[in-house]
Formats: sequence, structure tokens, C-alpha cells
Amino acid sequence: MKYVVVFDMDDTLYEELTFVKSGFIAVAEFLNDEFKIDIKESYNFMCDRLYQDGRGSIFNSLLEYYGIYTFDLVQKCVDVYRYHQPRIKLQGEVIDLLNSLKNYPLYVVTDGFVPTQEKKIQALGLPNFMKKSIASYSLGSDKGKPSPYWFKQIVNWEKVEPKHVVYIGDNAKKDFIGIKPLGFHTIRVKTGEYKEQVPSELHEAEYVIECIRKLPDVLKKIWSDFRLEGELI
Repeated sequence: MKYVVVFDMDDTLYEELTFVKSGFIAVAEFLNDEFKIDIKESYNFMCDRLYQDGRGSIFNSLLEYYGIYTFDLVQKCVDVYRYHQPRIKLQGEVIDLLNSLKNYPLYVVTDGFVPTQEKKIQALGLPNFMKKSIASYSLGSDKGKPSPYWFKQIVNWEKVEPKHVVYIGDNAKKDFIGIKPLGFHTIRVKTGEYKEQVPSELHEAEYVIECIRKLPDVLKKIWSDFRLEGELI
């Protein structure tokens, strides 16, 4: 039987905090080039604000701290952050997992600012593993989750029924509610920003796992004949 495995990207296949810190380094380097501000000091300031207040208005606070705030400079920092070359990578256990699934069509569906998401996709080397990596806003933000638009596309491309497709994500607020009623299987990984979520039954995935290493066990529960690369039926 043909099965299709679809992943979210941020905080599912890698820790998104590593991208955030990569972006902070890029902004710190930019401010050092333009204003000779110490890279380590400004980077630590941004990290401290992140842990205290969340992402919010970190760049505003940073520029105000150094007495160089302007609206245009904030926007420049945002652009540096969004368009920088990410210093991120897949962990070995994720690479091993994806290699073990290579006999199945693999996809990524990820929300967010399209140029940034596409840079992440390339930096993580996802084209080496995925049949297609989809930045869902590429046709408009209305095509992002919880819209089932891209999942319906995948079903059409692969010529399978929704029950032969599983989606693995981390954010129960939006990842599953749009596709569960259509018959897609869903798995939530308790990682990243949303790991302590206590979703309603409406929003929760069909299965919940503590880490991505547990994924093969659940796939075998969903499809009794599911096998990893090299395993015998």
C-alpha cells in the first residue's frame, strides 16, 4: 500500500530557536558593521529579551538601548533577520529517520514568510529527503494552516485517499483541525514553543508523541503493514 508522510518544519524537524538565534547573530553583525556595536553584547541583549518577553519588539528595544532607534532601522533589522542565510541543521536522529522513510513519498508543509521558509528549507537540506517542500503562503496566507488546501493537493498528486496520508506537527492550535475531518491521520510532537499545550479534543492530533524518535512506532499503529527501509513485512 502507498502511504504518504507529511511534516511540519519549525519545531518538528528542527528546533526553531536555532533559527531565531541565527537571525540574532545576523542582526548583531549588521549593527557591528554599521555602528561598531559589540556583536556579543547585542546578541546577548536580544537573547535576554527573548527569554523575558518573547519575540515581540526585540529590535525596537535593542535600538532604543543603544540610542539609535528609527522606524527605518527597525525595518532594516527585520529584513536582515528574515533574509539572512540560516545557520541551522537537521540533527542526526532526524536524518536517520528521514532515511528510514525513503521508500515513501515525503513532504513538508510549513507556514510563514515565504523567502524565510524557503531559506530554512535549503539550509536544512530538505530537498535531499522530500519529494516537495511547500512554503504554504506561496499562494497566499489563506492557503496556510489550518486550511487543508495543500493537503488536498498532495492527495491529488499522489493519487491516494486522505487515510493514507499522515501529518506530523507541533502546534495543535492550527496544524490538525483543518484536516482531521477529511480523514487525514495526525500526530503531534511535543517539542518547541507548544510542547506544553493542552489542546481541546477538536484541535488535538490523533496521536501524541514526546519526540520525533517515536514516530515509526506510531506509523506502524496507524498502518499495520508500514515498514521502514530494510524491514521485512
